[in-house]
Amino acid sequence: MKKINIASLLCLVVLLAQQPSPLSYPETRKGNVTDDYHGTLVADPYRWLEDDNSEETAAWVKAQNEVTFNYLEQIPYRDKIKDRLTEVWDYPKYSVPFKKGENYYFYKNDGLQNQYVLYVQDDLESVAEVLIDPNTFSEDGTVALSGIYFPKDARYMGYSKSTSGSDWRDFYIMDLETRDDLEDHLKWVKFSGMSWAGDGFYYGRFPEPAEGEELSGTNENSKIYYHRIGTDQAEDKLIYEDLENPRILPGVSTTEDERFLVLYRSKGTHGNTVAVRDLSNPESDFIDIVTDFDGEHSVVDNVGDKILMLTDRDASKNRLVQVDLANPSEENWKDILPETDHTLASVSSVGGKLIARYMRDATSRVYVYSLDGTLEREIELPALGTARGFSGERDMTEVFYSFQSFAFPPTIFHYDMNTGESTIFRTSEVDFNPDLYETEQIFYTSKDGTRVPMFITYKKGMVRDGTNPTLLYAYGGFNISLTPSFSTSNIILLEKGGIYALANLRGGGEYGDKWHKGGMLLNKQNVFDDFISAAEYLVREGYTSPEKLAVRGGSNGGLLIGVVMNQRPDLFRVAFPAVGVMDMLRFHKFTIGWAWAVEYGDSDNPEYFKNLYSYSPLHNIKVGGAYPATMITTADHDDRVVPAHSFKYGATLQEKVRDNELPLLIRIETKAGHGAGKPTSKIIEELSDMWSFMFYNIGLSY
Repeated sequence: MKKINIASLLCLVVLLAQQPSPLSYPETRKGNVTDDYHGTLVADPYRWLEDDNSEETAAWVKAQNEVTFNYLEQIPYRDKIKDRLTEVWDYPKYSVPFKKGENYYFYKNDGLQNQYVLYVQDDLESVAEVLIDPNTFSEDGTVALSGIYFPKDARYMGYSKSTSGSDWRDFYIMDLETRDDLEDHLKWVKFSGMSWAGDGFYYGRFPEPAEGEELSGTNENSKIYYHRIGTDQAEDKLIYEDLENPRILPGVSTTEDERFLVLYRSKGTHGNTVAVRDLSNPESDFIDIVTDFDGEHSVVDNVGDKILMLTDRDASKNRLVQVDLANPSEENWKDILPETDHTLASVSSVGGKLIARYMRDATSRVYVYSLDGTLEREIELPALGTARGFSGERDMTEVFYSFQSFAFPPTIFHYDMNTGESTIFRTSEVDFNPDLYETEQIFYTSKDGTRVPMFITYKKGMVRDGTNPTLLYAYGGFNISLTPSFSTSNIILLEKGGIYALANLRGGGEYGDKWHKGGMLLNKQNVFDDFISAAEYLVREGYTSPEKLAVRGGSNGGLLIGVVMNQRPDLFRVAFPAVGVMDMLRFHKFTIGWAWAVEYGDSDNPEYFKNLYSYSPLHNIKVGGAYPATMITTADHDDRVVPAHSFKYGATLQEKVRDNELPLLIRIETKAGHGAGKPTSKIIEELSDMWSFMFYNIGLSY
């Protein structure tokens, strides 16, 4: 007979004592909609929840939030967690500074400001002045400064605003001499910045959506325009359109010297074409460099008549090539930084040098090269972690960068291009002692034998006895790499003796294009297997147990959590699917969802339908199954992954698993979107509820 673990028994007693009375979920009306997918009939009884403008949907949202917040209010230490999170959040936070023209710019948040403020200073010793304070845009902080854009002479600054977290942007222009806004105001911009050249800029915009479809209507027929300063948007010159292919998304950029205009075209989130126009010659046309949408390519800079381009063509882990526009065909490309064993994540052209940032097992390595690719030096980093920044211009002799890791708060460094010396520019004042914690990187084996890395952070002296509260986070898609980063929020878990784990699943970009493709389209199940294997490793090695394990992911990561809840509900005690893609049969019918078909496939194709239907979170909920305590999160202004995904998923979960022992809740934020621009107050409230929900359901008091 096994010995009784006294600690586990006490936790169980606490857990049972804490549990609230059984929940009564709102009744959700079922419709009779059924779709025929290639001969397979699929019911969609909650289709009506896709209408984000209906009174019935609004009433459903209100009823669900009442249940959710009534539950959260029962947690006796919810306010204590919020108070502590507010306390640790309240310290000055800075962005990496950068220089434009004669001035330096940076963002700063004094501590609890809803939005970061943009500052300007003449030099690094002078007093910084507020240039734009987005906290004045709205009383509740839900209007954000979403981008700034400078021409070469830095006479003007373009900037964009977003409202309530929507992807839609409004453009404005500031005269930096007078600090006054011009009359220019551009609307219906999405997924575009300003690419300056001459006395204006290039940008992309969509047609104005029909009334009521601003947040859910399909985004098609994006076009490229040129806006001349001081004119009305209606006068903007059309530069590019493709009416025959409304779902090919164009984008533009200009080189630093504003000589070349670069036109990118993509069919979705993976694969693009590249064409370049010489703006110094008014008669020139676009010169094609890549035409087949195969792989990822981006122009870094130009050296005279030649283009430097980062590409994964014939280089899964990327390489930097030089393209002679007089002979742009692929066989004439010249390697400047050939492919290596480590993923080339980015290249900056600064001070006549190339600064290349590589990923080695998802951690940063940074090197300085001459323009011909000769290695000059490595920029030494303080530990294993993530370095970002390094932006600048050709005549600069300095750059700034940040470094952080899971237990290393963000620190900003000044780098001298001439001497190669890095000096600390700003340190973090967060109430956190990194000496008390440690991070280990382990490698575990997934279901098919693939070796997958995972970072595990905890307080020194942690004992692997299976009782540690643990949060496992992952993403696994869209070539996005998860690298070590510091989270103020995670202090709540770590200081209570908890563990934070981050797994680098296939589908991401940590090991280049092959790693990405290993988790996309018909290979998507690999992502879920990688995550399940990560959780099994944490349990098997004694870090935690299923009763103490919570899992979290957002967007594509929300899809991940929805899937693993269906496939292995016994492995987790708590689940947080955030703003997730939950209806894999209809995701491509809303806003920009069609662009994800290159990642997932779509249900219009019989082969992809079969695969999507096999794992779609909405369609694979087990009737009467035992599910983990679940808090779905979404927002009413999310026009990236529309909230209908979470609405339909939540309604179905509550219907099919109505007698679940643990709560199945949905938390719907108002005046918020997919995450960008969310005010600090809303972030703290949501995270406080998340930690409260997790602690409450694993029996951890606070």
